[in-house]
Amino acid sequence: MKIAVVGGGPAGLYLSILLKRQGPSHEIAVYERNAAGSTYGWGVTYWAGLLDKLRAGDPESATAVADASVTWTDGLAIVRDERTVHRGDAGFGIGRRRMLGLLADRAAELGIQVAYEHPVTGPGAPELDGADLIVAADGINSTLREAHADHYGATFTTGKNPYIWLGTSKVFDSFSFAFKETEHGWIWCYAYGFSGERSTCVVECAPGTWTGLGLDTLPEGDCLALLEKLFHDLLDGHALIGRDRGAEPAQWLHFRTLTTKTWHHGRTVLLGDAAHTTHYSTGAGTTLALEDALALAAALRAHPDDLDTALASYGKRRRTELVPAQSAARLSAQWYENLPRYMNLEPNRMFALLGQRHSPLLPYVPPQLYYRLDRAAGSLEPLRRLKRWLGPRIARAAHHS
Repeated sequence: MKIAVVGGGPAGLYLSILLKRQGPSHEIAVYERNAAGSTYGWGVTYWAGLLDKLRAGDPESATAVADASVTWTDGLAIVRDERTVHRGDAGFGIGRRRMLGLLADRAAELGIQVAYEHPVTGPGAPELDGADLIVAADGINSTLREAHADHYGATFTTGKNPYIWLGTSKVFDSFSFAFKETEHGWIWCYAYGFSGERSTCVVECAPGTWTGLGLDTLPEGDCLALLEKLFHDLLDGHALIGRDRGAEPAQWLHFRTLTTKTWHHGRTVLLGDAAHTTHYSTGAGTTLALEDALALAAALRAHPDDLDTALASYGKRRRTELVPAQSAARLSAQWYENLPRYMNLEPNRMFALLGQRHSPLLPYVPPQLYYRLDRAAGSLEPLRRLKRWLGPRIARAAHHS
């Protein structure tokens, strides 16, 4: 097959690797509009289950990614000025630029052409002429998807809270949170290491806090200075790192959740953020994109002579598999949008409910009561069964209301 992959992010690069391994005679080209080594974001997170899947897909790139990652098990929260620690499952962080470099090196090793600073302008672009398969891995603003927007049925939902993606020279050895109360409301940060020199910090707040503190208009340098002051005990004197915007305001965003009803149109198929996004607070975006690549490669392997069946099978499978992740992300975003509801709890209890933010039951039960029920459910099987039974029913009722 002649395969054109539009977008050189983790999903596009990894899919090209998988398909080249499946069919060494495939002619595969990856077109990335940005320069090599330029990327947004700082670090990405994933968990051990993803590594197992990557090892099955391509052991060489999986080993490279694992060796370049850092890991943690503890979660730390600073609430006002009080610290609390919870044990958790092992998590991993890797620099996004580092991950892309490793995948690009592996693709080149397999003979895949990766063309940088090479935008593809639309379905009629010459780069796509003669391609048997076109993979739209060009992100949430996908040019290829938007050329047939009605067919794909893309729907966007914009989150309420502004957030900003920053780096820091503080190297965190745990997944860390800080919640600070100001005269304009709460502002919070989550931070995690992704190398031996840098960490990611994501800062979020309610719209009223954002404007009340002047974060919507402050030049980037002044904005970072204010955030460093607010989160001084988390950062231990280390600086926050932005995008060098000078006198321009810092680049705050509102997260857009994307869903699509159909994932392919003829020989073109959506992959990763071109097909779906999930709120950053679950840390699942890169994992889900790489799982898309694994699923698409599997579908093409299962139906080598029927492209339409392969692409339809892939889309149906992934839309089904994404339902729990999308639900968890929606509930997580809502938990933060309703943060004041939980901030009168003792810090250790608030942190416990932070870990329960994906529960469809939590928004409908008073936080103190939910905490006590959750602790009891941990030791009483009848309460565990009741919680499992009630959660989906409340979620369905809320969805249909």
